[in-house]
Amino acid sequence: MTDSKHIAFLGGGNMAEAIIKGLQRENSSAALMVAEISNERRTYLAKSYPGIRVVEHGDQAAAWGDVIILAIKPQQATSVLSTIRPAIGPDKLLVSIMAGVGSATIEEALENGTRVVRVMPNTPALVGTGATAICAGRNASPEDLDCVESIFARTGLVVRVDEKQMDAVTGLSGSGPAYVFTFIEALSDAGVKNGLTRDVSSKLALQTVLGAARMLAETGEHPAKLREQVTSPGGTTIAGLHSLEKGCFRGTIMDAVDAASRRSKELSGK
Repeated sequence: MTDSKHIAFLGGGNMAEAIIKGLQRENSSAALMVAEISNERRTYLAKSYPGIRVVEHGDQAAAWGDVIILAIKPQQATSVLSTIRPAIGPDKLLVSIMAGVGSATIEEALENGTRVVRVMPNTPALVGTGATAICAGRNASPEDLDCVESIFARTGLVVRVDEKQMDAVTGLSGSGPAYVFTFIEALSDAGVKNGLTRDVSSKLALQTVLGAARMLAETGEHPAKLREQVTSPGGTTIAGLHSLEKGCFRGTIMDAVDAASRRSKELSGK
């Protein structure tokens, strides 16, 4: 689906790198170009990913690419879209990973008929275990969605959603890795507080989260059922769970997703 296309990245940050890594993992000769304003970052990308073309200016990459991936911050959207407008037409597919910037906003900034697909990936894409949601803009075709899915499937799981659901995706999986990292850090700190060395505590905390996630994925069971299997009557686990409930653990997680989703809406001016 994508092997014959030129794929251009505007922005060479972590998410762009994750996608590049995924594409080169399956096809080392993929035609890729990255536009990045940082000279240090350009040098790093050129050295780390042989075969990709690295340039400074976004309009050059936009003119070269068949698929253009906007891997920039939402605050840069207005200036970047204005810069690339002359190079973008209905013959090109524009893919945006900007949080909170709707497809209609992008379409209005470019020529009529521009094909836009919005994407919300997350940072585990860097190690091939990402969670990505995609949705079509007004002019995007089913084939465009297939193309974008084939790109991001190389970085992990891909799901299709309606655009109205993208703020919720941003709050859940887009920001979610940060919540998990914070939980692992807290779990490790708790082990140290109770007498474990930092090295041992960190290893146990990480493996506990990895193991629990893999168990959930491989069994297909509801999380509550697996939790019940660990929770003996009058035992240690129920005592710990009681403490989490008193601290509104689940409610706090839900509040965090709510807050991140609201911020996504604020970025889009909703």
